[in-house]
Amino acid sequence: MALTFTEEHTALRSTLRRFLTDKAPSEAVRRAMESEEGHDPRLWQQMAGQLGLHGLPLPQEYGGFGGGPVELGIVLEELGRALLPSPYFATVALAGQALAASGDEAAKARWLPAIADGSLTGTLALAEESGSWNIDDVTAEAVHGDAAWRVSGTKMFVIDGHSADLLLVVARSADGPGLYAVDGTAAGVSRARLETLDPTRRLARVDLDGAPATRVGPEGDATAFLRTVTDLAAVALAAEQVGGAQACLDASVEYAKTRVQFGRPIGSFQAIKHKCADMLLKVEAARSAAYHALSVAADTPDELPVSAALAAAYCADAHTHAAKENIQIHGGIGYTWEHDAHLHLKRAKSSEQLFGSPATHRGRLAELVGISPATATKG
Repeated sequence: MALTFTEEHTALRSTLRRFLTDKAPSEAVRRAMESEEGHDPRLWQQMAGQLGLHGLPLPQEYGGFGGGPVELGIVLEELGRALLPSPYFATVALAGQALAASGDEAAKARWLPAIADGSLTGTLALAEESGSWNIDDVTAEAVHGDAAWRVSGTKMFVIDGHSADLLLVVARSADGPGLYAVDGTAAGVSRARLETLDPTRRLARVDLDGAPATRVGPEGDATAFLRTVTDLAAVALAAEQVGGAQACLDASVEYAKTRVQFGRPIGSFQAIKHKCADMLLKVEAARSAAYHALSVAADTPDELPVSAALAAAYCADAHTHAAKENIQIHGGIGYTWEHDAHLHLKRAKSSEQLFGSPATHRGRLAELVGISPATATKG
């Protein structure tokens, strides 16, 4: 399925790229990642108010602009290219998509308008201390009593979980896994920022001890719905990874054209030319995989599991490959703190493990297409 971009899509990309070039150059990225918040609150509000990015993929009846996965993918690709520290991925790509897909009108009416106008941040809390992103491995408990749900357990690697206003927690009740909305400041919620490889994206540990919660989405065993949520998250991350990989390719090509050794641009040497050519092939293949998955998510969601697994596996590998080659092509300067190459590699390696490793996604893909029997794949 080919993804055809409209004039509106092209204009969106051009506008956002100009905005990020102006508002989020390297020095601004570094200030944001070193700040207490981990992002620039003023820029966050500009993205919501000036550009309308937060509501772009959300339904119009809940304050959004009625876009979908394709529009969200364009935004994430550009944010990944700029390496922007921002709660956008957690709030819109994770919490926003989960709420929009839930079929829960009360939940959508309660939280989506605030996400759309930038006044509410949110995230998805799935993985636990085992490190598994598999819904079947969830041990956090949800108990209904006193006319309210209570959630207990520990969640790890929660993107922007240290500061999110709304936590969408995957927990297990007597009926099976489900999704529960928890106020980030509620009694029984304890949050701690994790020291991780990637300084441009904050991850947190969230401990829940009988925290009051609201059930979101289908009643009973919500495994099918939750798999849709994680597939959408994986596709969104793949789009972001394509943007990061493209940034690494662009930086490598530019350096290869301008860095002179032995009286010649290093791009004229066969080894460098081959590295750039290989990067281009991987980046374009990753882009095709991500765009296909975005198109499937928008038009034929029944086919999403296969396309999501494919995009998640390939885009993660391509992003890491491009980031590593970018450092190699830059040589010694690529290893310095002042250069952005190491930031791209840290983002690539960290993202590689979110929602399952590339090996996990390849294993799931093999199961889905019938190559291997179904197993409880970890990761």
